[in-house]
Amino acid sequence: MIMRIILFILGILVTSHTMAATRIKDVANVQGVRDNQLIGYGLVMGLQGTGDTLRNSQFTEQALQSMLDRMGVNVRDINLRTRNVAAVIVTADLPPFVGAGSRIDVTVTSMGDATSLKGGTLMLTALQGGDGQVYAVAQGAIVVSGFSAQGQAETLTSGVATSGRIANGALVEREVRGGFDAVGTLAFELKNPDYKTATLVTDAINQYAQYRYGTRVAAPKDFRTIVLQRPKSIAPTRFIAELGDLEIQPDMPARIVVDQRTGTVVIGKNVQISTVAITHGALTIRVTEMPEVSQPDPLSFGQTAVVPRTQVLAAEERVPLAIVRGSDLQTLVKGLNQMGLKPSDVIAILQAVKTAGALQAELVVQ
Repeated sequence: MIMRIILFILGILVTSHTMAATRIKDVANVQGVRDNQLIGYGLVMGLQGTGDTLRNSQFTEQALQSMLDRMGVNVRDINLRTRNVAAVIVTADLPPFVGAGSRIDVTVTSMGDATSLKGGTLMLTALQGGDGQVYAVAQGAIVVSGFSAQGQAETLTSGVATSGRIANGALVEREVRGGFDAVGTLAFELKNPDYKTATLVTDAINQYAQYRYGTRVAAPKDFRTIVLQRPKSIAPTRFIAELGDLEIQPDMPARIVVDQRTGTVVIGKNVQISTVAITHGALTIRVTEMPEVSQPDPLSFGQTAVVPRTQVLAAEERVPLAIVRGSDLQTLVKGLNQMGLKPSDVIAILQAVKTAGALQAELVVQ
């Protein structure tokens, strides 16, 4: 019976350890393997009267005329007034090692005064990279999640109707030069740089490599980069795949992130507060306007007038001092909750505690 209990406890510990572990591929990227951004200018057709006003968006009219000229239609002397066309900017991310003929998603965003791109079709649009070369061409029906409807006295809008996406809407025409051979020295680059995390990744890789390859293959270059030495007997793809599945428990800095616009407060696991006494009261001032009508006496030749009457009341809540100490995250949150604070109050208190030097963490205010 005792042995079963011990095995049960060990199973819980192993399970909790496994749940807390994170794969290396989730905390680090291969250095030099990245996406490339593409951009292009195009026209969307088939809109139901929700396109650009050509009189206000002259670039739309010029682009429409140029497209029709290339198709053999001369409209230079014609006053175009169509509302079914919209000028758009098309953007996409070109994944690494993608080959010609592959398809990628594109995002379409209106440039002019179009009210909606719903139901529109993007015409053939060349997508260029930062070097000015065309790497893909995009075309297809646009999927818009938002909508906009208006009448003479009311307008209803949900989401953004002037932006949409085309799944697999771009066809890759040119490959980006390079591969693992062009990358040079293989290295992992941490997404959240940290000295301890870099050391943990290095130790996990070397422990596995000592058993798998019989040699150590990783060495930390700095708090962001871990340099790898690939054995000649294994391909780069398999080498990165095997190391990426190794699990570690990444360290995280003591940090509090505060968003004053939304009242969001995110407190990291390692945040600690030295023992401090806190009081947080609210001063409420109420101003009430109660105008009165002054009526003159009979036969006094006076005039009726409105006399202002203003009442000002001030009240300040009595809040006792509370002692807050945070040896861990759970204790800290429990202490703040016992004070019954609102998010805005928590933000103000955290800033004051940081100024007092009792907050042993980095405070990031957005």
